[in-house]
Amino acid sequence: MTQKLIKGATLVTMDPRLGDLAGDLLVDGTTIKQIGRSISAPHAEQIDGAGRIVIPGLVNAHMHTWQTGLRGVASNWTLLEYFHHMHAGLATKFRPDDLYIATLLGALNQINCGTTTLGDWCHNNPTPDHTDRAIDGLFDSGIRAMFFHGSPKPDPKPGQKPFWEVPHPRSEVERLTRSRLASRDQLVTLGLAILGPHYSTYEVAVDDFKLAREFDLIASMHCAGGEARTPDGWDRLRKDGLLGDNNNIVHGQTLSDEQLKFMLGQGVTFSLTPDSEMLHGHGFAITGRLRKLGAKPSLGVDLESAVAGDMFNVARGAFESQRALDNDESRRTQGKLPATGSIHCREALEWVTIEGAKMLKMDDRIGSLTPGKQADLVVIDAQALNMWPVHDPVSSVVLQTSLANIEHVLIGGEFKKRDFKLLYSRLAERKQQLFESGHRILTEMGLAKAAERFEG
Repeated sequence: MTQKLIKGATLVTMDPRLGDLAGDLLVDGTTIKQIGRSISAPHAEQIDGAGRIVIPGLVNAHMHTWQTGLRGVASNWTLLEYFHHMHAGLATKFRPDDLYIATLLGALNQINCGTTTLGDWCHNNPTPDHTDRAIDGLFDSGIRAMFFHGSPKPDPKPGQKPFWEVPHPRSEVERLTRSRLASRDQLVTLGLAILGPHYSTYEVAVDDFKLAREFDLIASMHCAGGEARTPDGWDRLRKDGLLGDNNNIVHGQTLSDEQLKFMLGQGVTFSLTPDSEMLHGHGFAITGRLRKLGAKPSLGVDLESAVAGDMFNVARGAFESQRALDNDESRRTQGKLPATGSIHCREALEWVTIEGAKMLKMDDRIGSLTPGKQADLVVIDAQALNMWPVHDPVSSVVLQTSLANIEHVLIGGEFKKRDFKLLYSRLAERKQQLFESGHRILTEMGLAKAAERFEG
């Protein structure tokens, strides 16, 4: 197996037993073999770590990657406009190859920005062909991902049931678990993107919860935004004993503190997308409410049709907005700022590394630089003008790192980005295909604006 030795770097391991250290990291094949002050591996490929910070690959716990070709389209919409224009409109124009190119380029951008694991929440897959092409995009990108298989949300046609009355398609779950997503040891694995009681009838919610349990899959669902289809749904699920540690809730603003406390006690996880939540009208992320209950969230981009796909931005936004809320609360209730910062940068980095890994039930494999785990890691150039000098590496990573600093990205021990260059040979061709896909979809909906093509 090929060995790679990163020499003389600042290692932010996110493993409490190892801490942060100046030293070396040895990759053997797909895994991290050793971390130490000075490692001898004479046959390993050496990578200069001087002036670099090495962190675990970031985890984007929630993104609708199928919208990559529509970047910027939803930025000025409210949530209700998004539902109308995106799900009942633009989404209906997607062909299978549109799913492929959007997912491929969206995943490649995640790698380029330092994300090595993606929770791809695909809820625009009206046919098996759409599903398969989206999965093709993930595999072809080389990213580690959980493909959350969802269902479309168009307006019902005459004689059709509305989407909120339709259970998750069992046949597709059976097909995927028996074929291309059967193994949990491969880079792309399966989860379910279900409606949940906020967006379905109670009967559909129960059916979907039971389906996820039967196949031992994580069931992720939105909770917030528009009016709930089943306002008492969460309490009924609690009474019926259906909430458990395979359930993930995205957003969560409409839940009471008592509901949050019970759910956390059952092992339910929460993924927050603060950028899109503040932009579209969900409200402020519930980061502080979870923290008061002793819990930590994972974070996601949510919508590249509205916001940037950079998880450093997401971590920074979540951290800064919650600090602002905490400071404001202290001023209002005590007439002064708190004596110390309510959240430190290390916790924000946890949200986009180990907490994301826990949400995906992958923390035994990813989320920290720990010997034996997969070699998913990011090498950050900390000598660049925007970061130098570094006095606190964790603070520098969370608050100052940008795309320009991402020098290398490895997934399973393989370079996916090296020397600041994404290692994908057909990028120019694929970018053109993404442009053509997005432009056609917008044109068919009468939403296209004059756009200049940038070649190459």
